[in-house]
Amino acid sequence: MSKQIDEIKMENPSPVNRRNFLVKTAAATALAASGVARLPVYGQGAPATGAAGANNRLVLGFIGLGNQGQGSHLKPIKDAAAQHNVAIAGLCDVSQTRLAQAKEIAPEAKTYTDYRQLLEDRSIDAIVCATVDHWHARVTIDALNAGKHVYVEKPMTRYLDEAWAIYDTVKKTGKILQVGSQGCSDMKWHKAAELIRAGKIGPVVMSHGSYMRNTPKGEWNYTIQKWATKDDVNWAMWLGPQIKTRKDFDPDDYFRWRKYYQYCAGLLGDLFPHRLHPYMLATGNPEFPLRVACIGSRKVETDRKTPGTPMRHSPEIVQLIAEFPSGMTMHMLSSTVNERGVEEMIRGQHASLFMGGNKVELKPEKPFSEDIDPESFGPFPAESIPAHHANWFESIRANKQPNCGIDLAIRVQTVVSLGEMSERLSVMCLFDEKSRKITDGTGRELKPLTYGWVEGQS
Repeated sequence: MSKQIDEIKMENPSPVNRRNFLVKTAAATALAASGVARLPVYGQGAPATGAAGANNRLVLGFIGLGNQGQGSHLKPIKDAAAQHNVAIAGLCDVSQTRLAQAKEIAPEAKTYTDYRQLLEDRSIDAIVCATVDHWHARVTIDALNAGKHVYVEKPMTRYLDEAWAIYDTVKKTGKILQVGSQGCSDMKWHKAAELIRAGKIGPVVMSHGSYMRNTPKGEWNYTIQKWATKDDVNWAMWLGPQIKTRKDFDPDDYFRWRKYYQYCAGLLGDLFPHRLHPYMLATGNPEFPLRVACIGSRKVETDRKTPGTPMRHSPEIVQLIAEFPSGMTMHMLSSTVNERGVEEMIRGQHASLFMGGNKVELKPEKPFSEDIDPESFGPFPAESIPAHHANWFESIRANKQPNCGIDLAIRVQTVVSLGEMSERLSVMCLFDEKSRKITDGTGRELKPLTYGWVEGQS
């Protein structure tokens, strides 16, 4: 079980394919030289030469076909294939059962248990990555280097060094990357950005929001399916070389991975991106944070209500505060033990924007009420994943940045990763966007968390 992913055999690989898998690209070398963790490129095929195929059709591959991959991506895209002029050519998952389920949705597609084989198909223009979080970076970078556009589920990566590696690869390849935070395709946030850029609320001073749940038996304690066995799941591939603490096939880890630090940052990785992406988009000028502080708690211990599952590593309650160069501070919180959210709003010196529901309401501050009238905008259609897919397709064809593109995503991932560091290290994290370095309040440099940082957890 200690094999590196290079050594995991593909099904019937040709000699040419095996040589391609061992190619190390100039981009990977440059990343290593710059101090950013190098991500091996296994699927380096010839770059695609255009945005779409014949008749402007986009040919898609899907990597990761669990509940999110099938239900949120494959099925709705298949249902709207004619509308969006797309075709589905490839399906990949480490589980034979999930591959069979996906094949029922898209019987025309070829199936793979190794994503590198799918990337070898030069007819595929773009891929959807809905794997476990610790595979987001490797799949995304390999796909970009193989000439594919990418839709990757949030969070963009597990750790910050991987996020910078994706950022550099997107800039090098010029491919279109969309992160799956569908709130960014809710037009109310774009309206807020328009109002802020126009100076309607004055200098932005504060924003706050929340993503709250209350799950008595423990969030993400999904039902373990009987089909999930070591014979069905390629566990070595699922773990990959990223995971330093090796273990035999564990169905709890396989279904409930969001609870454990080796695979996920918990609420910070799973729910926070749903708020951070649209709120930072709404500022009209997304920034890297100057400093981030975060605290969390898991004293309720909801996992005790689900017999047989270990206690989670990540907190059940998380609160984060970030400061940005413009002077804006952002307060975000999330919970799995209380469902009452805070009032969603962006505060300016002259007026505030209330973001609840499907409207944007502008309300002046009392000292400026003689000069600014209250206004209401909307209603806007509710956020939806299909709308986010449509924005990605449109962006590929027009060669333009999508609603949740790399420049927004790298800033959000920086907030997420600094938040995790702050919470786990009990420090405030300061960030320098030019050097990409993190320090504490004394100026001491902090190395970003990455795989293997805590023995037995990551």
